[in-house]
Amino acid sequence: MNLSPLKNLHADVPAAVVVALVAMPLCLGVALASGTPLIAGLIAGIMGGVLVPLFSRSSLAVSGPTPAIVATLLVAMESLHSFPALLLAVVIAGGIQIILALFRAGVIAYFFPSAVIQGILSAIGIIIILKQFPYAMGFDIGEFGNQDFWDGHGENTFSAILSALAHVEWGALLVSILALSILILWDNVAVLRKQTWLSGPLMAVVLGTFLNMFFVHFLPGLAISNLVNLPVIRSLADLQGMLQLPDWGMIGSKTVWITAIAITFIASLESLLSIEASDKLDPFKRRTPLDRELLGQGVANMASGLIGGLPVAAVIVRSTANVAAGAHTKASAFLHGIFLLLAVLFLASLMNRIPLAALAAILIFVGFKLTHPNIFRKMFHLDKSQYLPFLITIIAILFTSLITGVVIGLLTGIFFVLKANYHSAIEIGREGSAYKISLNREVTFINKARLSHILERLPRDAEVILDGKKVHFIDHDVLEVIRDFERAAVLKNIQLREQNFDTPVLKAPV
Repeated sequence: MNLSPLKNLHADVPAAVVVALVAMPLCLGVALASGTPLIAGLIAGIMGGVLVPLFSRSSLAVSGPTPAIVATLLVAMESLHSFPALLLAVVIAGGIQIILALFRAGVIAYFFPSAVIQGILSAIGIIIILKQFPYAMGFDIGEFGNQDFWDGHGENTFSAILSALAHVEWGALLVSILALSILILWDNVAVLRKQTWLSGPLMAVVLGTFLNMFFVHFLPGLAISNLVNLPVIRSLADLQGMLQLPDWGMIGSKTVWITAIAITFIASLESLLSIEASDKLDPFKRRTPLDRELLGQGVANMASGLIGGLPVAAVIVRSTANVAAGAHTKASAFLHGIFLLLAVLFLASLMNRIPLAALAAILIFVGFKLTHPNIFRKMFHLDKSQYLPFLITIIAILFTSLITGVVIGLLTGIFFVLKANYHSAIEIGREGSAYKISLNREVTFINKARLSHILERLPRDAEVILDGKKVHFIDHDVLEVIRDFERAAVLKNIQLREQNFDTPVLKAPV
């Protein structure tokens, strides 16, 4: 299949429209939750959409402001007392990302186990469903797209759902049901799936908007109050009044640099995780050079900060929505940025008629795809070293935040890797009347305690064979344990024979 952008516009343009529609309230939500100007979130969405694809080679990832950065931005606004100073931190963070890209720091993403990446995707899917449920009911919790368990108003994910059930807006519920029905129909009817220019998510938004307009004119009791809320720009003066520039006088501020480093860490980590996740979802199984992704994110962050925008990162929610909408190439991400720009400049009044319930339905459908029961069945068919990191990652993300949950999941994955190495690197058996201790692969300080325990339990007058046929590396700490045992063996009348060591490592002085 020809995967050039120009040959796939029939799939990428509708996908870009859908992602832009989903991205609008997400951009506004991040800005609102961060205590920053609304236009700053939209600028970040535009910069992430237009600039990142020019430098990145990711085919399906979509960039913009991320909810994972909200807490950092809130702290920064309190400590800096200045939005222009925060913009300077964003510019610096972009510069650091470019330097990291030049030093090939993107390799860090390869250290995340597959089970953890799958857990991240499934957790995001569950979060999307839970977080968008109130909007599907017509209840605005004030942070569309927030992924943390606790929001900025003292509500948690489950209390927000209970509040939504007590405040159902029936018009919004009807729009949500209509949108979900369209999405399910489009996903299951082959004839409709082939209509790429009229994708299911796009039709869900259009028909949901028209249904609400019908309510407004003929059934006002069902009219939906929670709509997209773009700032309306009526003139160039309005636009100039909204834009702010970095405060270069704060370049020597320690707080600015600390904020920049925090932004770099969070934005880079989420971007790399999103790339790994979107590559897993890519139906064409393409791989993204991670250093190029960091370069693209750095350029976009510098540009965003220079003209008054929030930090940019590749975002899993947007990326998965892009995949679900049928995108084929990175043209969809680029065009989504163009559509955001056009909407902000010329179409704000029209976009402000779209019910959030219709967008929530699209995200709920995307969430179900990410956390499909088949994924859980597949993971549970694997051993516990796979399904436990998968489950722990999901639970940790659900009850904390994305970054915290990822760190917990990663530590869990590392634990199982170390545990497997701990047991498999050293084996003990019998060869005739002798005890045979085999060293396998790499034997490091992690295996020191196990080897010491095995050697200490050997009985007096025993015959012991230390076999190095399969060993590739022996750590200095392990050599010390072996040398100590050689000296103690004489006192216990243990006969020690070392065999199959191709290197003189055991004979070298420690």
